[in-house]
Amino acid sequence: MPEKYRDGALYIRVSTDKQEELSPDAQKRLLLDYAKKNKILVNPDYIFIENGISGRKAQKRPEFQKMISLAKSNPSPFQIILVWKFSRFARNQEESIVYKSMLKKQCGVEVISTSEPLIDGPFGSLIERIIEWMDEYYSINLSGEVIRGMTEKALRGGYQATPPLGYRAVGEGKPFLVVPEEAKLVTYIFQQYCQYHKEPTAIARQINEMGIRTKRDGLFEKRNISYILQNKFYVGTLEWNGITAKGQHETFISPELFEQAQEIISSTFKSKKRRSVSTCKHWLAGLVKCSICGASLSYNTGEYPRFVCWRYAKGFHRGNSSISEGKLIEAVLAYLEKILNGMDFTVSYIEKENPQFTEEDQLEKDWENLSIREKRIRTAYETGVDSLEEYKENKERLKKEREELEAKRANLIQTAAAPDTKEQFLKKVKTVFDILKSDEVENEIKGVFIRSIIEEIIYDKEKDTLTFHLYTPQKTA
Repeated sequence: MPEKYRDGALYIRVSTDKQEELSPDAQKRLLLDYAKKNKILVNPDYIFIENGISGRKAQKRPEFQKMISLAKSNPSPFQIILVWKFSRFARNQEESIVYKSMLKKQCGVEVISTSEPLIDGPFGSLIERIIEWMDEYYSINLSGEVIRGMTEKALRGGYQATPPLGYRAVGEGKPFLVVPEEAKLVTYIFQQYCQYHKEPTAIARQINEMGIRTKRDGLFEKRNISYILQNKFYVGTLEWNGITAKGQHETFISPELFEQAQEIISSTFKSKKRRSVSTCKHWLAGLVKCSICGASLSYNTGEYPRFVCWRYAKGFHRGNSSISEGKLIEAVLAYLEKILNGMDFTVSYIEKENPQFTEEDQLEKDWENLSIREKRIRTAYETGVDSLEEYKENKERLKKEREELEAKRANLIQTAAAPDTKEQFLKKVKTVFDILKSDEVENEIKGVFIRSIIEEIIYDKEKDTLTFHLYTPQKTA
């Protein structure tokens, strides 16, 4: 009796790593040849190809999941799944066993490797498990080797991350090159933030309105701007996976401008519930709170502009908590003027909601990395990897870096010994007061500056009082 034809599917996958393996077309050709010789019919709709996808996690392979879903149909459209090697099906032994067992027992579908034929019986199953284990070991070992290689490259100051805005890669680990037009945009972002006191959200909106897009052709967001403002690559520092090194690329942002941006970031308190100033209709919006319910007073425009508790406006409580715009501004300016004229006040110290990596932390990290690099160049010399001349050159370079770190540490200790005083805080109040009084300063800038000293203002309609809560992100002496 002639052997019947069976329906089959092909699963083809090429990994992300740079291993020697057959291309998708080559795998497809070999699998179809095998199917023809073994009386297996393959419908083109059941050829599943995944290119550049790791086999470690099945849930991250859409074509694999599509194939499994079809196999579980009743009845299954195919009885065999052909793969070039079992490693193409899965590199995780646990997942491989689970999926093969499910396919065979629940769906009557068999997985066959055309290049790794197995004999029937227990010995064949044992060989299959050994192949699966070797595939998983290879995948885990390869991942470890890649990480070790990238770590070594980072310690040597190599370039391996995606170039940030303003740069392009040239390959072979060489320093990134400046892209002039993009560099102008990055400089514009720093200037808008440091010199014109624009918030990241407002800067992103401005850039989008210019028709400029990100490297991935998307719209700029607040997080894009914040990342650029804190990226040390722009002042010559390479960072990867907790490792820092001095880069050899050209920089176009001055250390002074970068430090100015970091100071503004570290000195800006942002409550979880505080809106971005650029989205507020008024520079006081979001700062004034209702004494009854704690909600913000919304700014209502019209013939008589007012600030009104939105919860009262919706009928959530009794007591009309509202104040005219003119009266509120007059009260704010009067309060700041009293402080400047000698009225006593207290300032709360508020840490940022998500404190950034401090300068002390970075310095400690740099010391650790320098010590590791010093040990490595000594080992390289002692094992004959580097010549005496290379060792001397590397040693001199690291000596200079150590001297720079010692100077930074001394400066940090000196700075830490002189915390902000009330007199220094008063200087900030004077700056804010002058800006708020000026008719030439725009709404957004006034909002940024008043939020640098005032956390919130509590308005009590019944008592007709305003309670100001002053804050500083730096401890006062």
